[in-house]
Amino acid sequence: MNRSRSVPPGGSGTGGGGGGCPQAQQSVAKLAFGGAAGKGGLATVLNTRGGAMIMKSVSIFLASGRRASAVPRDRASKSGDRAQSSDRGRGQQQQLQQQGGRRDSRRNRKILAKMDELNGKLNPKMLEMYKRRTHFSKIEVEALCKIFRKLVTNASLNSKALAANNAGVIAKAGSSTDGIDRSVFRELLHSTFDIVTEETLMERIFCAWEKGYEGLPIRLEGWILGLSTFLKGTQAEKTAFCFRVYDLNSDGYITKDEMFALLRNCLIKQPQDEDPDEGVKDLVEIALRKLDMDKDGKVSFQDYQEAIAEEPLLLEAFGQCLPSDRSTVSFLSTLQAQEEST
Repeated sequence: MNRSRSVPPGGSGTGGGGGGCPQAQQSVAKLAFGGAAGKGGLATVLNTRGGAMIMKSVSIFLASGRRASAVPRDRASKSGDRAQSSDRGRGQQQQLQQQGGRRDSRRNRKILAKMDELNGKLNPKMLEMYKRRTHFSKIEVEALCKIFRKLVTNASLNSKALAANNAGVIAKAGSSTDGIDRSVFRELLHSTFDIVTEETLMERIFCAWEKGYEGLPIRLEGWILGLSTFLKGTQAEKTAFCFRVYDLNSDGYITKDEMFALLRNCLIKQPQDEDPDEGVKDLVEIALRKLDMDKDGKVSFQDYQEAIAEEPLLLEAFGQCLPSDRSTVSFLSTLQAQEEST
């Protein structure tokens, strides 16, 4: 009985760590041990050279069985790797498709926004977005869209009429879709919002109106967001806007030279003044003492904020860049009348 449980060299019992086919191993064991035992036992077989050869053959067979079983495992492993690689490939493809879908979605939103600008109206999602980002109601936002479209269309018609009456003038291509340009904006500031100031400050108001699009025609988004600050802005919003206007080179500071340029252009020169610049320099020193909170010789945004918080009248110290109260009430009344009529 003990001999029947002997382990052949290179093996590990029936179906052990060798990993060969169990049925084949059992058949070989019966052939090697069981048949011989029935004819006089294992000892008789082992005493012959043939018995040794059988044992060697058994070992070789079991070893080949392990190798043969390893091949399917290798194939299965490779197949699994290929499957994982295929899954990763599909995952990457899905990621690319999702990224492409997001890009398409952003592109579609831009196209829709452009179509909204052309039509002078907003889709419900854009309308809700502007309502959240501004101090206007939905009806007021819609009214501002109509005004924007009318201003841009009228400017385009005027440009074409000018080109038709003057052979040397060429109408600006695509002007009807660019936005509100300098000339229209300046006229609007003067006639609608009672801002009467010199050219430098007018230009600065235009450039500071839409952050990130300095000097470019004002888009629908910039028009709505800018008017929200202009007409209904908080003290903090108006402070930030005025600082951008006065910071002529957009370096984050209002310097003495910038103060001088702004105040000099705002003052009315008297013919009898021998040196009017001396009076401007005195005003600059006074403004610097009021606004330069950290006494470093220039006004940072933090300086400006602190000074305005203490004395709000200093908000437009270097020239008018916000609408008068009368014009604000009048313009908002127009928007509210639009709301009541719908």
